[in-house]
Amino acid sequence: MAKHYERFNAMLADEEHVQFHEVHEIVVQKLGHIPIVKGDFAHLPNKVQRFVAAWVQECRPRAVYICDGSDEEAHEIIHKLEERGLLHKLRKYEECYICRTDPADVARVESKTFVTTEDKYDSVAHVREGVQGIMGQWMSPELMEVEMNNRFPGCMAGRCMYIIPFSMGPIGSPLSKIGVQLTDSNYVLLCMRIMTRVSPKVWEVLGDNEFVRCVHSMGCPRPVQRKVINHWPCNPEKILIAHFPEIREICSYGSGYGGNSLLGKKCFALRIAMNIARDEGWLAEHMLIMGITEEKTGRETFIAAAFPSACGKTNLAMLNPTIPGFKVRVVGDDIAWMRFDENGELYGINPEAGFFGVAPGTNMKTNPNAMLTCLKNSIFTNVGETADGGFYWEGLEDEVDKNIAITTWLGENWRIGQPGKAAHPNARFTCPAGQCPIIHPKWEDPKGVPISAIIFGGRRPVGVPLVYEAFSWEHGVTVGACVKSEATAAAEHVGKQIMHDPMAMRPFMGYNFGKYLGHWLSLNKAPHKVPKIFHVNWFRLNEKGQFLWPGFGDNIRVLDWVIRRVHEEESIAVKSPIGWLPKKGSINMDGLGPVDWNELFSLPKHYWEDDIRESRRFLEDQANGDVPPAIWKELDELEKRVKEGL
Repeated sequence: MAKHYERFNAMLADEEHVQFHEVHEIVVQKLGHIPIVKGDFAHLPNKVQRFVAAWVQECRPRAVYICDGSDEEAHEIIHKLEERGLLHKLRKYEECYICRTDPADVARVESKTFVTTEDKYDSVAHVREGVQGIMGQWMSPELMEVEMNNRFPGCMAGRCMYIIPFSMGPIGSPLSKIGVQLTDSNYVLLCMRIMTRVSPKVWEVLGDNEFVRCVHSMGCPRPVQRKVINHWPCNPEKILIAHFPEIREICSYGSGYGGNSLLGKKCFALRIAMNIARDEGWLAEHMLIMGITEEKTGRETFIAAAFPSACGKTNLAMLNPTIPGFKVRVVGDDIAWMRFDENGELYGINPEAGFFGVAPGTNMKTNPNAMLTCLKNSIFTNVGETADGGFYWEGLEDEVDKNIAITTWLGENWRIGQPGKAAHPNARFTCPAGQCPIIHPKWEDPKGVPISAIIFGGRRPVGVPLVYEAFSWEHGVTVGACVKSEATAAAEHVGKQIMHDPMAMRPFMGYNFGKYLGHWLSLNKAPHKVPKIFHVNWFRLNEKGQFLWPGFGDNIRVLDWVIRRVHEEESIAVKSPIGWLPKKGSINMDGLGPVDWNELFSLPKHYWEDDIRESRRFLEDQANGDVPPAIWKELDELEKRVKEGL
């Protein structure tokens, strides 16, 4: 399909001498007699017109609708979906709606997600012979064109094509990027309106500049051939999510769910953006950004943190401190774009405009700020519904009447305490970030906020201490490259096996993993002032399988130590073979009750020897000769320190 687009552009390339209105006429001819039911096609930038016309020819929608992101537009679409039965209003809240998907379309489909480049090893690293690569999947342009041609021609027949202009990041910010998504899903339009900045202002900022081209179809042309379940059109047997980083294009087919269809999210903000970031010298990462102010001094420190899905990233971003003296404000809960300014300081923005949070486990104890954020103007997907018009999911048992009737995400009658679950494990809430009670006043600052520390972490039940600091930037990048965690419900993996998830980017890798590590390492150069790097583990268990650390709001105690280390407090850390550990007593434990400090920070020698060997094997298997020499050097030195010091 990339070749298809190139052929179309080549056809117009001979027309460079013609005026804009003449090019417009050529494009309109390609549109045929398909009506524009909203918006003025003639006012779209030239390159957007060409893009739309090429895909109208391919997908053959019955009409084209140019979105403006307004409240009036949203109300119109919501009304249509209510009539259709896809959306249902939750009467307990203000402008909140619930929907249920087809049970076959509930999560990211990593096995059907590909990056296509001319050179395979621009997309993926060299893996050891006989090893299945897990850091991204490549498909050749020739095979991808076959796969696309088996799906996209005529895929929007009988449906409307929505044209969504959106900005990732504040509109007009030098750190932001613009995308245009074409979709036949009005549910996607509603969610993109929450998750990105959809506005006609995007056209003004775009002008004749480049943009990321996004195409999405549910894969259900009319008349439908597959039974539609829950009024949710999809084609799960033929899902395909394709990325073309060389031409900045994303094509998604068959799924209407989450990151498969909201192409501004993982597809654009990570896989494509990391390619742009590599070319332009910045970072596009799966990270939260939070600001922590010490009330005594007024000093504020901004932290970026990367955790695999379902490891408490959103909870940490919106942390409610359990000890006095700290004020936490969230900039972003999922994705960070970070760039060094002219003085070498690292600044970050949240490119998204909303939160797409995992619902199960979220409650007034674990994340009160998320709960308060989603009480209006939100969409809930695959959660339960209470008889009085509220939402329900696992984790809300103590906040909902235990006797109230509940309809599960599968449409079944259910009550708390019965077998089964009310919500799918990957059920989501989609809500505007600006509604968060602790949203940072600078969350839309075009310059971003200064990043002083980067934290990695994952679910590690044994062996890994509560927190430690890397010795250097290179050591920290190596720590990030070796992140591991239990698998989550956000993807199609099941069970609780420990999986490698370097930098929490395993599912989102947009180019060669080894070269990605090299890009990180390359940033440590003048005049750049690289932040300190830390690793945390809230999930260590004792011999009885109980958590050693209470987590949630008490994680402020660990962040306090991190902040003090960022500001050069030397006396609170002791050197260990794996990095700087907190000196005993340097983390505020007041009011916690019994906490086994020695167990929390113990470093079992056999565990770390095995872990280093396993990490080395992983890197050899998954990136072989592409791993930068500096990473091997750091692993060699770590192995030596562990052998001699533990």
